[in-house]
Amino acid sequence: MRAVELQSYGEPTSGFTVVNLPEPSSPGDGDVLVGMVYAPVNLNDLLVLQGVFPVHPELPSPVGNEGIGRILAMGPGVTGLAIGDVVVLPLYSLTWRQRLIVPAAQVVSIGGVPGDLQQLAMLRINAVTAALMLSEYVDLNPGDWILQNAGNSAVARTVTAIAKSRGLKTINLVRRSDAIGDALAAGADASFVDNEDSLSQIRSLVRERGIGLALDGVGGPAVGRLATSLRANGTIVSYAVMGGDVTSSVSVLDIIFKNLTYRGFYLDKPEYESAVPSIIAETAELVASGKLRVPVTAIYGIEEVGEAIAHVQKGGKALLKLGN
Repeated sequence: MRAVELQSYGEPTSGFTVVNLPEPSSPGDGDVLVGMVYAPVNLNDLLVLQGVFPVHPELPSPVGNEGIGRILAMGPGVTGLAIGDVVVLPLYSLTWRQRLIVPAAQVVSIGGVPGDLQQLAMLRINAVTAALMLSEYVDLNPGDWILQNAGNSAVARTVTAIAKSRGLKTINLVRRSDAIGDALAAGADASFVDNEDSLSQIRSLVRERGIGLALDGVGGPAVGRLATSLRANGTIVSYAVMGGDVTSSVSVLDIIFKNLTYRGFYLDKPEYESAVPSIIAETAELVASGKLRVPVTAIYGIEEVGEAIAHVQKGGKALLKLGN
């Protein structure tokens, strides 16, 4: 079978080869054999290739942090699943290959063919991240506002869809004025360019209710603008640094006088595992209804993985098509 195998850490476009690997053996007790269909090429995949991500496989090794496939065979003792089921793969299960064996207890089945498999392939990271950030830090009630930057990113779009389904309101901050329409079309209640001029507009919109939760995927000065927009006792949660600036520019006066809380989110924590199946079920329904859709700008075959990586580096969402 064909697989993307990482040979050396470093430049994302040059440290790997596409190789033939032996076919997996028959699944053992409690395992399933999965035929991959789609696997996203995410920014955190590129960090793995560079060797700067907490996931650091011993080389040479397949790579790939998430994806979707179908069960081809089941080992003894597997219950609650069936051959042909569409399953979301476990986090960091090295999915850029055509077939793999994984523990049955770690896959999440979504049945036969319940919706767009390209969209469903992106649920394990973006959807779980979005849902947990909405539930783990602040007690939110219908009508509450959430402020987020990177407002047209896959995570932000997913936050928007989940928030709307829960009766919450979102303000999505974007880099350019021509992106505001896309954020609103994706369901945001309001969208502004992420700059100082937008702060007064945000305050006028939320009025006395204020904003208790802000989600940061950018870093740098953008974090300070979120802090300025929060009400007293508000919380900022940082989950990525899409802007490339790993510093965080928050006014100490905002922290002191508004008693702000600043947290970091990392998905791979054991305490989150029990919530994953219900989150995937919730967001799979949003995909099926058309309420959650992340634009995919290109699909590549496994032999074109270099082009897929270059595509993501330039901006845009790309998937690898690994099977039927």
